[in-house]
Amino acid sequence: MAKRDYYDVLGVNRDASEEDIKKSYRKLAMKFHPDRNPNDKSAEEKFKEAKEAYEVLSDSNKRAAYDRYGHAGVDPSAAGGPGGFGSGAGFEGFSDAFGGIFDEIFGGGRGGGGRSNVYRGADLRYNLEISLEEAARGAEKTIRIPLMEECEICHGSGAKPGTQPKTCPTCGGAGQVRMQQGFFSIQQTCPKCHGSGRHISDPCGSCHGAGRVKKQKTLEVKIPVGIDDGMRLRHAGYGEPGVNGGPPGDLYVEIHVREHPVFQRDHDDLHCEMPIGFATAALGGEIAIPTLDGVANLKIPAETQSGKVFRLRGKGIRNVRSGHPGDLLCHVVVETPVNLNERQKELLREFEELAQKDAAKQTPRAKGWMDKVREFFSD
Repeated sequence: MAKRDYYDVLGVNRDASEEDIKKSYRKLAMKFHPDRNPNDKSAEEKFKEAKEAYEVLSDSNKRAAYDRYGHAGVDPSAAGGPGGFGSGAGFEGFSDAFGGIFDEIFGGGRGGGGRSNVYRGADLRYNLEISLEEAARGAEKTIRIPLMEECEICHGSGAKPGTQPKTCPTCGGAGQVRMQQGFFSIQQTCPKCHGSGRHISDPCGSCHGAGRVKKQKTLEVKIPVGIDDGMRLRHAGYGEPGVNGGPPGDLYVEIHVREHPVFQRDHDDLHCEMPIGFATAALGGEIAIPTLDGVANLKIPAETQSGKVFRLRGKGIRNVRSGHPGDLLCHVVVETPVNLNERQKELLREFEELAQKDAAKQTPRAKGWMDKVREFFSD
């Protein structure tokens, strides 16, 4: 099959400019690229045809030869003919244009003026430890944050006063360079200026060319009522400053609540253990229990067993969002007395003898358990 005219393939006039040729090719390449048209042989052929036409017409020498001799002038098999399809300057021209397509798709920058080199500052995290009481009632804390700030000597330029940074000779100020890797060209951070697009020959003595110095910043942090362990407070704009006029990052204060000697927190509820003597558990009574607001009295009914839980409504922690308070749950632990004297031991033995005479009534759980044990071994 005879090859189509390259100008007809790209849909441009014979006097079209290089820019018009590149624009037309990019549209065709995006339309017929195999990745966008899987298993479409017709699209694949059109893509190859457009690529071949662009490689010739984007190169001034090849284009002149084509205009004078037609396809024979660029046939790689012809003696003295220019470099053929996919080789030499023509391939570089294709890579350049095709790279532009990837820039459009993925938002990459190109050329010396294609990038602004403006970057948002880094976010910072600060771990703040507070007490359970501060979490329950709210507080105000003063913290000191280490961060990078603009150098006051060079005003962020990184150059010694009286001098100015120069455009990076490697990337031309773009901050990135193109590296040829086989069929494609890949954009990478410039190894000389590390993406800044500038070269400092005489750096500032204070910041050593970085344009920023490490400092300590004091900040007042308001702890809201009811905040829980692991929650974060965001302070917009209190992170590190941006680069080349970019916006600053944010500061995230992460809350860590210390363990409490009495209470254990479960969301908005508080839990605590209350040891009581077996006489109080058997006869009942009233005990004082601690809360975050002071001391509260709790009535213990007679015959209370170890592990019994008493709930005090509204004595927990207020929810950080709704403000509704949780509860305080007291877990009763009946404590066995220790370090008994002889008289106490004598009274306990007497009590045990009396209790054993009516065990089914006075210790029903023990009686029931023993009955189950006997039934188990009798089977």
